[in-house]
Amino acid sequence: MKLSPHVLEEIKELPAKYPQPRSAVMPALDLAQEEVGYLTPEAMTEVAEALQLDPGYVEGVATFYTLFHLEPIGKHRFYVCTNLTCMIRGAYELVDHVKKQIGVERPDKVSADGLFSFEEVECLGACEYAPMMRLDHRYHYDLTAEKIDALIAERRSSAAEPATRPHPAAAPPTSPASGEVKKPRAPRRKKKASG
Repeated sequence: MKLSPHVLEEIKELPAKYPQPRSAVMPALDLAQEEVGYLTPEAMTEVAEALQLDPGYVEGVATFYTLFHLEPIGKHRFYVCTNLTCMIRGAYELVDHVKKQIGVERPDKVSADGLFSFEEVECLGACEYAPMMRLDHRYHYDLTAEKIDALIAERRSSAAEPATRPHPAAAPPTSPASGEVKKPRAPRRKKKASG
C-alpha cells in the first residue's frame, strides 16, 4: 500500500521543523504507520525518498524503536503497563482480561476482526494513576475490567461507522478527571527475562 499524497507532503515538510533533517525520521515513520497500520518495506522506502535519506538508515530507525511495528497489528493496540506500581495494583489480571475480551493470547497476534492487539510495556510514566495503559494515543488510568470493557465496546461499535481517524497531534488533551491522560511518551517493550 502506497502512502497517500497528503501524508507524503506532510513528511516532506517535517525536516524544516528540526535542526537536523535526520531528526524528522521518527515523526515521518509515525505518520506512515498511522496511515498504513504498520511499516511495510514500501512505506519505509517512501519515507526515505520523501526525506532524501538512505533507505537503510530509515529502516534502522524503524527496527530499533519498539513503537514501530513491521508486522500487522490491531487497529486498536492496548499497551498495558506491567511495571512495579501497575503490577501491584492488578496489571497482570487486567492483561488477562484484555486477552480474554479481544480473543488474543499473544502480543504478536491480532483479533479475528482485525480491531485489537495488545502488548505488555514497561513504565508509561504515570505511576500515580496505576494501573494504566495507552490505547489510541491516549493514556487511560485507574483501570478496572469494566473500564476496559467499555473501551472495547466503544471501538467495536464505531468500527461499523465510516470515519477518518485524526492524527494524534490533532486530538485535544483531556483532563485527569475524565479517566484518561494524553501523554507524548512512547511505550517500551518488556524485556524478556534471561536464564
